[in-house]
Amino acid sequence: MIPPFTARSYDFAEWIPARNYIGGEWQDSATGNWMPIENPRHGKAMSKVCLSDARDVAAAVDACKAAQKGWALVPLKERAQVMFRLKQLMERDLEELAWLVSHENGKVIEEARASVMKGIECVEFGASLPNAKAGEQMDVSRGVNCSETHEPLGVVAGITPFNFPIMVPLWMLPQALVGGNAFILKPSEQVPLGAIKLAQLLEEAGLPRGVFAIVNGAADAVNAICDHEDIKAVGFVGSTKIARHVYARASASGKQALCLGGAKNHLMVVPDADVKLTAENVVASFTGCSGQRCMAASVLLAIGDVQPIIDRIAESAGKLQVGKDLGPIINKASEERILGFINDAEARGAKILLDGRQKRGDDGGYWVGPTIIDGATTAIPAAKDEIFGPVLTIVRVKNLDDAIAIENANPYGNAACVYTTSGAVADYVTERVEAGMVGVNIGVPVPREPFGFGGWNHSKFGHGNITGMDGFRFWTRPRKITVKWALQKDQNWMN
Repeated sequence: MIPPFTARSYDFAEWIPARNYIGGEWQDSATGNWMPIENPRHGKAMSKVCLSDARDVAAAVDACKAAQKGWALVPLKERAQVMFRLKQLMERDLEELAWLVSHENGKVIEEARASVMKGIECVEFGASLPNAKAGEQMDVSRGVNCSETHEPLGVVAGITPFNFPIMVPLWMLPQALVGGNAFILKPSEQVPLGAIKLAQLLEEAGLPRGVFAIVNGAADAVNAICDHEDIKAVGFVGSTKIARHVYARASASGKQALCLGGAKNHLMVVPDADVKLTAENVVASFTGCSGQRCMAASVLLAIGDVQPIIDRIAESAGKLQVGKDLGPIINKASEERILGFINDAEARGAKILLDGRQKRGDDGGYWVGPTIIDGATTAIPAAKDEIFGPVLTIVRVKNLDDAIAIENANPYGNAACVYTTSGAVADYVTERVEAGMVGVNIGVPVPREPFGFGGWNHSKFGHGNITGMDGFRFWTRPRKITVKWALQKDQNWMN
C-alpha cells in the first residue's frame, strides 16, 4: 500500500523508496543497487531509488506483453474511460501531486501546481481521442470503401527528465495507453517519486495490472530499453547529447524513436515593443522553473535602442526572492556548471548586469539567483551553449536580420520569440526563424493541446511532435482497409 505524501510546506520531509513497478507489483531491482534522491532545496536525501539493468527491463517487457494482449482488445472508447477517471483523480489529489513535485524537483509550489495542471490537460486530451479519431472512412469510388484504423504497436517505453516529473510522462502516457499499448516508464533517477503516484492513480482509474510499468535506473536501464527487441517504440525528453544517443541506439534495433533534446532559445526585442509586457514576460521566461526547462529564454537579442526595456527587465528580475519566487537548482553539479558560465562570461569582459551568484534560499540546497549578462558576443559559451539555469545573456545587434541570423546559426531549433507591437515585424520573424515553436510577445511559447510540442534541428530527433495528434500517431500504426462487395455495372480504373 502506497502511503500519501503528506507534506504541505517546504519543510524537509522523507517518503518511501522508489522501487520498480512490474506486473502490478512493487519490487526491488535485480541489481540490489540504490542511489539517494535529494530534495534540492535542502541538499539532503528524502528517499532512495533502485538502479535497474537489462534483467529488470526484460521482466517488465514480459509482464507488459502478457497484459497488452487483453488491453488491445478493449475498444478504444473504453480505454479512454481510464483517462476520464485519471483526470478526476489527479484533480482530487492536485495538492499532494504538486507538493511531491516541489520536494523532489525543487519547484516553488505555484510552478509545481501549474506543471501538474498541464499534465491533467494532457490526460484530458487523451480522453478525447475516440472523438478525434472517429469516422476515418470514405467511399473512394462506386462500390469501393477505404477506411483507416490505428493499431497498437505492443510494448512501448518513455524515458523522461528531471525537470517535470509528472507533466512530461503525461506527454506520452495518454496517447500510448489509449492507443492500446502497454507502457514502460523510465523516469529520471533524480525525480522518480512522482511516477509512483501516477502508477497508483492509474491502477485506481481502472487500468489493468501489467499494462503500465516503471523501471527505475540510469544508463544501464536506458540502454536496455533501447536494445530490447520487444519494445517497439521509445519516446525521450532530455539533453541533446542523450537524445541523439537514444535515437541512434533505439533506431538501430528497429524501433520507432522520437527524442526531444536541448535548446538555446532566442528572444528578439525591437524598439516598438511594449515595455511593461516585454519586461514581465522576459523575466518570467528566463527565471521560471529556475531556468530549468527547454523552453526558457536563454539569449536576448537587443535590436537597436531598447535600453528602457532592458532596465525594466533587470529591475523586475532583481525583485525576485530566491526560495520564494525561484526554487533551487536540481543538484550541486548543475549549480557549479551554471556558475561556471557566469564566471566565464565575466572573465571574457561581459558585464554582469544582475548577479545571482551569491543568492541563497533555505539552509543547504543548491541555488543560483536571477542573473543577467550584458554586452556578450555570440562567441562566448553563455551565448551559445545551453545553460539550463536562471541566466539571461544579452547580445546587442543592429537590426532584425542580424538577430534572425544569430538565431538560425545556432544548432538548436526549439523555440524563438519576438517582442513587438507590429504585425509586420511579427510575421517577418515567424516566417524566417529556424525554430519549431515561435512566440509573439510570449517567451515560453508552449503549444496547448491539441497543438503538438516539438522543436527542429538538434532539439529533436525523429519525426512529428510528442504531444497532440502526432503523439497518438507515433504510438500507433495505421491499418488501411479497402472493401468491395459487388461488381459495378459501370467500371473504370478506380473500381
